[in-house]
Amino acid sequence: MESPIPVEALDASFDLVTRQEATEQAVDALRGDVEDVRTRLDRVSRAAARPLIEGAPSIEVKGFVDGYLRRGRETELKSISGTVPADGGYAVPREIDAMISARLKNISPIRAIAQVVQTGSAGYRKLITTGGTASGWVSETGARDETATPSFAEIAPPSGELYANPAASQAMLDDAMFDVEAWLADEIAMEFARAEGAAFINGTGTNQPKGFLTAQTSAAGDSARGFGTLQYVVSGNATGFDTAPELKLIDLVHALKGGHRQGASWVMNARTLAVVRKLKAADGSFLWQPGLMEGQPNRLLGYPVVEAEDMPDVAANACPIAFGNFRAGYLIAERSATSILRDPFTNKPFVHFYATKRIGGQVLDSDAIKLLKIAA
Repeated sequence: MESPIPVEALDASFDLVTRQEATEQAVDALRGDVEDVRTRLDRVSRAAARPLIEGAPSIEVKGFVDGYLRRGRETELKSISGTVPADGGYAVPREIDAMISARLKNISPIRAIAQVVQTGSAGYRKLITTGGTASGWVSETGARDETATPSFAEIAPPSGELYANPAASQAMLDDAMFDVEAWLADEIAMEFARAEGAAFINGTGTNQPKGFLTAQTSAAGDSARGFGTLQYVVSGNATGFDTAPELKLIDLVHALKGGHRQGASWVMNARTLAVVRKLKAADGSFLWQPGLMEGQPNRLLGYPVVEAEDMPDVAANACPIAFGNFRAGYLIAERSATSILRDPFTNKPFVHFYATKRIGGQVLDSDAIKLLKIAA
């Protein structure tokens, strides 16, 4: 007969089974917590990888607009931009800067057709060849003589600090329905476009771009003029157009080299355009042709017409019409970042936003732009 199991051994076995069951339950609960954490991490990862809804502002823009523009909290900018030592302002987020640039291109006529380069510093320099590279023909076994060295010229567009200072009341900024971002971009773009549009045409080159109409001019052809001097064609009349103005316009077109005529355009103001639109060819047809489709530019002798109100009117010794490939002929160099300084103290209760941007401009290739001069 087997001896009975002691009561103490049975109690110990029961306690062991109970602890094992509790441990298994704890492990199951821990596994459930781990799975829950994994699910949440997957959800966060998918949300982070998902692109932003089109039109929705980024975190950077939202922090800049709500924190700095509306409330003036500079601490909001620590994670999105740094200070600009030159003017004490803050570089705006790229989205707002892109909005300003897009509006500038639509408003400023010369910017829309010229060559625009972005720079990281205040100055910009470019070397271009003026004489080309010499070459020659030889036989398969003939000697190769040394060719002439090409000539270079340096382009350093004069620049200046362009600024705008729009203002809004604090009540407008406190209104959540007021779109500060769009308002500020529109105000800055309008002021910048007005100022730079005049400078790209008539700028003196002193603390501002040098306009193409302030460059030296000559009636000599491309091979006879000095570098940086624009060619003009006279109208044939000391105070206006002669009896056959369409012939002078044709002469102006063909004074431009064939390569530059690809992409060339006319530039004149609205008053000059009103005169040109009335011109007719010998068969009675108008030289000016309206765009056949919406969004297409109007054309003169087959080339698009750009209206620039800063061009001079038809008058003695003036150059009211320019024709050329401005993307090859005029260079705009600008520092890539617009800076904004918030000023709530100068004109209370209005808050001023002092925006600055360094912009330069100069004639790049003097063979690519031709002028019509009112002269006999």
